[in-house]
Amino acid sequence: MVLGAGGLLGSELMKLLPDSAGLTHSQLSVTDLPAINGSLPRYRAEVVFNCAAFNAVDGAESQQEAAYQVNAQGAFNVALACAQHGARLVHFSTNFVFSGTLDRPYRETDQVGPLSVYAKSKLEGEKLVSMVMPRALILRTAALFGGTSSQDRLSFPERVLERASGGERLRVVSDQTVNPTHAADLAAAAITLASSDLDGVVHVVNAGCASWDELARATLAEFGVAWEVEPVTAAELAAPAARPRNGCLESARTQPLRPWRDALMAWARLRGAAKSA
Repeated sequence: MVLGAGGLLGSELMKLLPDSAGLTHSQLSVTDLPAINGSLPRYRAEVVFNCAAFNAVDGAESQQEAAYQVNAQGAFNVALACAQHGARLVHFSTNFVFSGTLDRPYRETDQVGPLSVYAKSKLEGEKLVSMVMPRALILRTAALFGGTSSQDRLSFPERVLERASGGERLRVVSDQTVNPTHAADLAAAAITLASSDLDGVVHVVNAGCASWDELARATLAEFGVAWEVEPVTAAELAAPAARPRNGCLESARTQPLRPWRDALMAWARLRGAAKSA
């Protein structure tokens, strides 16, 4: 069963698991415990991938209750249902649970320090899942990209391409780093890890780190778009939610995915083929 099947990661999981029950937010909200409890036996779910999340990082600053309802209480509800029905739970979390002050990529054992409402709600979700299901698999990832421009919520590279094609000024943060991670790569890795003996927190990202402006330039170059990217500091951009300066992850528990530039190239080819089909 894939919860949040309409999102970027959920839709990639469904491509690889076409016979699974894929439920979108409108079909099943993770805030509805009775509905989740009823759905697991109905679909005879043995593995549940919980992709449902309140992902509006800046929006969460003014919608704290909504963020916690989905990211914390919702995660708790899914864990309760999985524990009751004996299903394996794969829950997804974020690099934003860290403060970003380290001068190296964060590992699973490093101390957390969330800066924003979104990050705090996701960390609370991790804690509740672990409390209910110590054998649950919690996959932290970073800066997901992929999908198509037809999706409701565009990934960062899609937004860059859309703004450049519209002739908009591209002012992009240059002093925050992440692991740009292809959602399709994460989906494939999650399926593999779900059948492994691993449990607890595991970091799963494409290899390598990049600043947001570096990712923007790489995206434009892959698509042959000549457009200027203006680097700005996070302080200059003044987004409502604070983000870690260093948002890079690495894992002591599993191998990294392919380098992010290779993944970006592969996605560019897929996107180009889809548009020309």
